[in-house]
Parts: sequence; C-alpha cells; structure tokens
Amino acid sequence: MDVIPAIDLLEGRCVRLYQGDYQQSQVFSDNPVEVAKQWVEQGATRLHIVDLDGAKTGTLVNLPAIEAIAQAVSVSIQVGGGVRDRDRVEQLLNIGVQRIILGTIAVEQPQLVQQLCQEFPQQIVIGIDARNGMVATRGWQETSEVLATQLAVQMQELGAAAIIYTDIHRDGTLSGPNMEALRSLAATISIPIIASGGVSSVTDLLSLLALESQGVTGVIVGRALYTGDVSLREALRAVGQGRIQDIPPNIDFSAFA
Repeated sequence: MDVIPAIDLLEGRCVRLYQGDYQQSQVFSDNPVEVAKQWVEQGATRLHIVDLDGAKTGTLVNLPAIEAIAQAVSVSIQVGGGVRDRDRVEQLLNIGVQRIILGTIAVEQPQLVQQLCQEFPQQIVIGIDARNGMVATRGWQETSEVLATQLAVQMQELGAAAIIYTDIHRDGTLSGPNMEALRSLAATISIPIIASGGVSSVTDLLSLLALESQGVTGVIVGRALYTGDVSLREALRAVGQGRIQDIPPNIDFSAFA
C-alpha cells in the first residue's frame, strides 16, 4: 500500500486545516520544498500536494511552490486544488507533475473530465471530498446534492485512473479513517481508491491495509506525520507495498478482521 505524505499549501506555506476549515489552519513550515525533501528522504515514493488557495479561488495560486517541489524531488507528485480547465492540467504536467487531481469539475463539468481522461490516460485522478456522504466542491465551501458513491461510479465510467476519497469530518482530526465509507466505495467501483482523512496511527494504517485486496491501494497521511503521531519510516515498514513481514510486533490482528 502506498503511504503518501500530504503537503497542503496556503499562501505559500505548508499547513493543515481542521475539517477543511480555512479559519482553523495550522502552519507547519514556511518552506514546502524542504518539507517535500524531508518526506522523500524518509522513504516516500509519492507526494500529495493541494493548492488550498486554488481550491477556493479556482486558480493555481501556489504554482511557484509546486514547481519548486517538482524540481527538487525525483518522486511522483500528484496535485489538486483549483484545477478546473485543460490549460491548468497541461501546465502542471509540463512542470513535472505526474498525476492531476480533479474535484469540482467532476461534479460541474463531467464532459470535460472525460475529455481529459482520454487525452491524458492514467494521469487524471478524481478527488471526492465527502461531507455526510455528499460531495463537497470549491475548496469544501459548498456541498452538492451528488452522492460520493454515485460520482465515483460516473468517474470510473469516464476513465479516471483512481479515486481519492476524503471524509471531511475526519480530515485533520486524527480520529481515524471512515472505514465503513471506504468499504462501501470499494464494493461499488473497481478502480484504485486512495484513502484520505483522519489517519492518526500505524494501527489506522493496518486497518486500511486490510482493505487493500478490495481496492484501497493507498493512503494519504497529513497531520499525523507533522505532529509525529505517525513516523513515515515506521508507516512504510508496516504497510508499504503490503509488506506484512515488516509489521511491528504486538499488533492485535483480530482488530482488523
């Protein structure tokens, strides 16, 4: 299973929000490039970058920081936040981003998403951010009337490479992932699912590893890495590429049955 560190950018700084609330942001670093290098040095093979300003405004506000990160590290980078037309997709791919995350336009312009999936195969990922099962858009500022599972099925049919599923109520809370919602989503679609939101411990990661055979192939970890609740090296030893033999001792596997 991929363990993917999150780098959320707000006004050029690396921050974490609480339940997607821009008024409850905590700054962890003024130097996102050094943060990216740190995660790569600790073993990350992919980075998840979100332009929080872009998600709210619909423009790539933090493009300079994203480009600097892309130039500084050699691992795969996936970027989302404010990507709402073809030009922005191409712009990001041209600076070295491997995968583009689309959210708002998946709800508002599905035909454009289909075109992008056809033009850039395996490079378009759909970010589904759910609030009580319904899809939130525009930087989580609005809640649509579209069910998360309904959107996932539609995006799979349009050619999306994967789904990133975030439970907004758990994001930034260290309260654990929404396992029930992930199981339901995994039973609904066949393309890979990347879990996001709420991871607080290696135990949470092991719970998610139990869903790997159902299609949950990766997990994005944010606040827990920055607070030290989760060590990236320990997480990679525990669940990286599903290496069961590296799971730390004294884990009660019955909890994940």
